[in-house]
Amino acid sequence: MVAQPPLASEAATGLNPGATKVGGTAVNKKHIDPSSSPWAPFGIQLRRSRESMGLTQAQLARKVGYDPSYVSFVELAQRPPSEQFAVKADEVLETGGTLQLMWWQLRHTALVPGYPEYANYESRAQQIRLFEINIVPGLLQTRPYATAYEHGNLRRGTVTPKQAHERIEFLLARQNIYDRTPPPLLHAVIDESCLRRPIGGRDIMVEQLLHLEEMATRPNIIIQVAPYTLGEDRPFTRLVHLLTMPGRKMLAYGEAELRGYIDRDPEAVAALACDYDRLAVESLSQADSVALIRSVRRDFEWMSN
Repeated sequence: MVAQPPLASEAATGLNPGATKVGGTAVNKKHIDPSSSPWAPFGIQLRRSRESMGLTQAQLARKVGYDPSYVSFVELAQRPPSEQFAVKADEVLETGGTLQLMWWQLRHTALVPGYPEYANYESRAQQIRLFEINIVPGLLQTRPYATAYEHGNLRRGTVTPKQAHERIEFLLARQNIYDRTPPPLLHAVIDESCLRRPIGGRDIMVEQLLHLEEMATRPNIIIQVAPYTLGEDRPFTRLVHLLTMPGRKMLAYGEAELRGYIDRDPEAVAALACDYDRLAVESLSQADSVALIRSVRRDFEWMSN
């Protein structure tokens, strides 16, 4: 769609950032019932993000190249947004990909139940602490690695080609959090099995391990390896994700075989955080972890395809 021509200053017209404008007249903001439509939460998040940037609907429309009425209809959940609109709005409103993730959640059903809700929180978290076993965390995966992993599910018949594609694109969309200003602090403790389990063959593993080495150089990313030698002292047997949200509220995420779940209970989350801190202390330092990653990468380089 073509962007609208510049409008008169909202200050001059008396239009406040929370109102829309029809025929030159300011219209009071309408309440959105979150349960009124599957797209209502998207509209609410769009409005909140727009207002936090101090933009009117007309100003946002001009920046993303859509008609103001389109923005109004999306905010009121009277029409679903396009993915292109979600992506452009994320860029303008500096949401770190929140709106695109919500769009994926509503448009696609290939994801583990509970996972899209977690990803929505993750996109707004100030600090992300992860423990993973057997597979590199999604926020640190390369596209070839993620694709090879889903191809395994495809060969077993647990997903369709369309579902595998949706999962890969959703995972990569999560990585838009690195474009936030400021980006979140990411602390990943990964089990040694994540490095040694060959996903996709030698070349894909070499690329993935090189990617981990590069990511570990970023100032907002800490990567540690929990070595096999921890044995029974490793506190977790499944993945654990801990999020620190604005206002210091903490959430935890875990997965059973068929679904994910979010834990908001303060005592339960505090217990997981305590175990995580102990695990981080007992794992390899970042320098030693990078050295191990490099050593495993060289082992793969010596392998034949």
